[in-house]
Amino acid sequence: MTLKLSRILLTVLLAISILGCESNNEEKLLIDGLQESVEIIRDEWGINHIYANNQHDLFFAQGYAAAKDRLFQFEIWRRQATGTVAEILGESELKRDIGTRLFKYRGDLTEEMNHYHEDGEEIINAYTQGVNAYIEEILTTPDQLPIEFKILNIVPEKWTSDVVISRHQGLLGNIENELEIAQAVAKLGVEKVKDLNWFHPKDPDLNIDPIIDQELLSDNILELYKAYRKPVKFKKSDVLPEYRNSKSENPIASVIEENDAAFSIGSNNWVVSGALMEDGNTYMANDPHRTIAIPSLRYMVHLVAPGWNVIGGGEPEIPGISIGHNEYGAWGLTIFSTDGEDLYVYELNPENKNQYLYNGNWEDMNVITETIKVKGQEDVIVDLSYTRHGPVTYVDSVNNKAYAVRCAWLEPGGSPYLASLRMDQAKTWEEFREACNYSHIPGENMIWADKKGNIGWQSVGIAPIRKNFSGLVPVPGDGRYEWDGYLPIIQKPNILNPSKGYFSTANQNVTPPDYEHWDAIGFSWADPFRGDRIEEVLGAGNKLNMEGMKALQVDYQSIPARRLVPFLLDLSLTGKSAEARDKLRGWDFTLDPNSIEAAIYVAWENEIRSLAASRFIAESGKGIIRSIQMQKIMDWIIAPDGRFGPNPNQGRDQFLGDAFENGIAYLEETLGEDMNHWQYGQEKFKHTYMAHALGELVNEELKAKLDLGPLPRGGNSYTPGSTGGNNRQSSGASFRMIVNTGNWDAAVGTNGPGQSGNPESPFYSNLFEPWAKDQYFPVYYSRDKIDSVAADRILLSPKK
Repeated sequence: MTLKLSRILLTVLLAISILGCESNNEEKLLIDGLQESVEIIRDEWGINHIYANNQHDLFFAQGYAAAKDRLFQFEIWRRQATGTVAEILGESELKRDIGTRLFKYRGDLTEEMNHYHEDGEEIINAYTQGVNAYIEEILTTPDQLPIEFKILNIVPEKWTSDVVISRHQGLLGNIENELEIAQAVAKLGVEKVKDLNWFHPKDPDLNIDPIIDQELLSDNILELYKAYRKPVKFKKSDVLPEYRNSKSENPIASVIEENDAAFSIGSNNWVVSGALMEDGNTYMANDPHRTIAIPSLRYMVHLVAPGWNVIGGGEPEIPGISIGHNEYGAWGLTIFSTDGEDLYVYELNPENKNQYLYNGNWEDMNVITETIKVKGQEDVIVDLSYTRHGPVTYVDSVNNKAYAVRCAWLEPGGSPYLASLRMDQAKTWEEFREACNYSHIPGENMIWADKKGNIGWQSVGIAPIRKNFSGLVPVPGDGRYEWDGYLPIIQKPNILNPSKGYFSTANQNVTPPDYEHWDAIGFSWADPFRGDRIEEVLGAGNKLNMEGMKALQVDYQSIPARRLVPFLLDLSLTGKSAEARDKLRGWDFTLDPNSIEAAIYVAWENEIRSLAASRFIAESGKGIIRSIQMQKIMDWIIAPDGRFGPNPNQGRDQFLGDAFENGIAYLEETLGEDMNHWQYGQEKFKHTYMAHALGELVNEELKAKLDLGPLPRGGNSYTPGSTGGNNRQSSGASFRMIVNTGNWDAAVGTNGPGQSGNPESPFYSNLFEPWAKDQYFPVYYSRDKIDSVAADRILLSPKK
């Protein structure tokens, strides 16, 4: 079918559907900026299915619909992207705005947009026009703005295309970890740092060049970078008095708990060939793990126009679909460790602090002057400095040093997930791999399954080649430590139709041992337990089906429990500890909500990690190295050495017993002395409570409307159904998707707590309880199925 004929047919079908589907929930709007009419059908779970006659209108409508659902989120994103947060929140956000402008993409915007798609400029501009069309519309009735705007006494402002390509919320690199490793090396030495960290599969060089004064690395070198990257937090004083809570203290609302199990946070995905599936079709499953918050990090949408028919989820503020399927195949992503950042240290000219030494000569920094508006005070004028390597985050005038961050993501194409626009139109594995070649940020495991029976994996992400350094500690910026270009993405690890019939990733190292380009591969990976469990289930030799796919995504089987509990069973314990230990005899190692055994085990596991950090990190390293990866601790427990004392086995057993008694003491203190009340998955021990960014600051009536929960949860950081390491789940999969390529209407998903960010919307929290109970909803693709579950319809037509 030609593109022209396809367009005519779609226009006819759209006209028929518009005439034939009148309902009480249909709304007709005239919108400036459209070329032709667009129909948006919202299904009962909140997904917008957008039908347009041309590409421009498709992405215009996507921007319009997403802004309508997520307007407050869009406004905060826009201010983060443009460095204008201090304008509404005052001086406390000034360093964020300085950092944002320091790390702003300053290359050619047209080249940048067209990197993501051959029509990237048209698509991104159409999307921002749609966002702005909704902003114009809602500002004609400001009393209907979402409640957050009233609470803060602000209004949304127009978008520009550079907002879409901002990098501020991307999974960018390891620069903070790089500085921490260097600080630890300065305190503990290279070998001790390697002993406490799980670097693999290769052995990185952590020696710091002797020209660098290690004592100076304890300065607040990355303050501006960290300010740029942190979540926005609101203060009580930001809230208008009539909305504030009545407590006398002045809290700062935070929706994110600290989680010291950073490497256990990640995502799962897998593809399975038809040979392993009961129905003979290939399957794709993906559950990306990020911060659990209101609104959901991901936003689901269905985009239909000539050349486009793609459904799934992505970041709400960017056009296209990051995870989902079209008519030909399905794809998903997890993080693949890729180091795209380095910290450079410079010698400054004592006579001119704007010059740094490079290859024996003094070079001038480039300086850009910016004016920042700050609420309640005069504008602030700042000078932003850049070396040939990147933005200067810190100048030590006393010691004549400067520090800059080199960022691969400041190259064209560094905006997170936007390159998925090309994937959205891929028809074959070859076209999908070609699309992957444009995906610079973040480093990801992209998987593919198609109707023809192919399954594949391609790791992506812009990867600097470092010939003479590891990238894990800062290096002098004098010209001796340079990147040798970037590894072509297509040369990163990949596979097509593996002989075992499936491929899975869970942020662990999956690089083949015979891979050649190790100088472009990271050294730090997630603990292997989620990945091991997925491999265990997929590789068991059993025929699989959709129910099995769902069960695996929310699987709470703990491999660490399976390995650790046998060490506990023969320990000499007394009293309540012995009674609790005996409950674990015969336990199935599943961290289900309401399980007393799960509570006892997790309390013990938490104390193992805490006690290991306390005993094995030297005092001078505490506060720099905050935790030890669980796999590292497990290795020590399985094969104890002198760190446990002169009799390693006995010392190991004493360590495990002490940790167990600490865990039981925690349960008694937290849940009471009656063991019958020690269920896992309760408000005091493992639950979900989704707190709105303003929830802690407003009165009780508003708080009840904004916040959701608590509801019970199972699992932890090390189970495929990952719920993080905190009592209150702060990370995990709010969005999931499983696709049967032989029946697109059989796809299922989750997206808690809902599609909308507006507390007044019925789609704000409708998916929260089903998500907390690990329940799925159908993600329909065919028009008949979508019409059968339509909740409302909007017809957008151009103003004449």
